[in-house]
Amino acid sequence: MYYRDVKEDMTAGLPLAINIFIRLREEILRGRMKNEEKLTEQRVCNEYNVSRTPVREAFRLLEQEDLIRMIPNRGAFVTGMTHQDIADMYDMRKEYEILAFKWAVERMTQEELDEIRNAYELMEFYTMKGEMVKAQSQNVHFHELIYEASHNRQLTRILTSFQYYTKLFKEEGEVGHAEEEDMEQVLREHREILQSLEDRDAVRGAEAVRIHLEGSKIRAGYGGFEY
Repeated sequence: MYYRDVKEDMTAGLPLAINIFIRLREEILRGRMKNEEKLTEQRVCNEYNVSRTPVREAFRLLEQEDLIRMIPNRGAFVTGMTHQDIADMYDMRKEYEILAFKWAVERMTQEELDEIRNAYELMEFYTMKGEMVKAQSQNVHFHELIYEASHNRQLTRILTSFQYYTKLFKEEGEVGHAEEEDMEQVLREHREILQSLEDRDAVRGAEAVRIHLEGSKIRAGYGGFEY
């Protein structure tokens, strides 16, 4: 679907309905709209000063992503995501990302490997400077480049959505994300993934990805979520 930085959306040239969808999705994922909260077309129309047509399309897209449910004669209600949903998403992402790594080893070009290495070097640079927002941005980019190097559009779409959801989901006062002191460990884990790519070692790389994503789940506070 559409995974963009919400701060850029209104100037990105996207259709109005997509802009509204992206902003509402962020509100839901960040916990600013609670589960079972009613979301009315009129409320959104007033907030964004738009007609009902783009709002209805935005609602349709939210329903496709299971973030709202439409009840006949009652309207739209937020379903959102739970902590268990996100914990499960980390586990699913791990399995899919191992597959993406294996395919990248087989299919990536030298140019793609160079781009992945550059993303790692920038992440290392910003980590050493203590510029964690920029380091985290390169962290995300590093993974996205591996997805693209797998040369499988469906897998890239799934993993991009998983990364987007786990990045945005937050409820105040509850589960937090990795603290700055974790970044050096994160950097070491990425270095092992990169070296495995450079050596085109699928077995070593699959283990490095597994360790990294299991660590990411724990650092994000979801390690103890079990059925």
